[in-house]
Amino acid sequence: MRLYGQCPDVYSNTLLWMTPIAMPNDTQVSIIVFDVNETLLDITTLEPVFNRLFCDATLLREWFAQLVLYSQTMTLSGLYTPFGELAIGTLRMLASIHGVVVSERDIDEMRQLLGSMPAHPDAAPALERLHKAGFRLVTLTNSASASSPTALEQAGLAQYFEQSFSVEAVRKFKPAPETYQLVADELQVQPAQLCLVACHLWDTIGAQAAGYRGAFLTRPHNAFLPADNVLVPDISASELASLADQIIARWGSASTS
Repeated sequence: MRLYGQCPDVYSNTLLWMTPIAMPNDTQVSIIVFDVNETLLDITTLEPVFNRLFCDATLLREWFAQLVLYSQTMTLSGLYTPFGELAIGTLRMLASIHGVVVSERDIDEMRQLLGSMPAHPDAAPALERLHKAGFRLVTLTNSASASSPTALEQAGLAQYFEQSFSVEAVRKFKPAPETYQLVADELQVQPAQLCLVACHLWDTIGAQAAGYRGAFLTRPHNAFLPADNVLVPDISASELASLADQIIARWGSASTS
């Protein structure tokens, strides 16, 4: 099995290949829309729950993949259940598959951890840089926004964002086009003025299909999908500071116009 970072030259060349060259008049983006879970907040802090229940912390990734799959299934089926409830239901489903008993205490711990995930270390410096460059910053998340304090407040990031949007307003999960259009409608701008930052390619694909620009953050366990007709992100980087620098270099003049 190849270890992470074993072939840095190949990985670097892949990122260069998938990053389009900026056009001279490419200055229309003025609002940066951030995904929250995993992009800004560190979901690996949930690993102790999976290590204790399943004796395998890596099952966090199976749980998260199944959670995203079933959230999208609900939307495609014309159904809706809040993301937090799907998260708990997915944990119970995974426990059933692996023959593990999940107690109410386990569920309470999971709910508490879901609402208090810390920010990635690179999040605040990058947000500060974008804010000082004059960009308007908002978030768009599958999670509900009614909790107090919010997950962003708990993580110390809320002050960077003028507004936070949740898909609960349209009762459809990303990447449904209605979720991205919600932000454009509420901010009274055209989708082309928005750029989504996310570490999930399915999210940037959905945003770009809805008229946004896409900025792909290749955090661990996330990568580009090399297949026909897959929309290539406008920019990409493995670290949020680098992604912020690229955003400023490409669209910085629009943020102050």
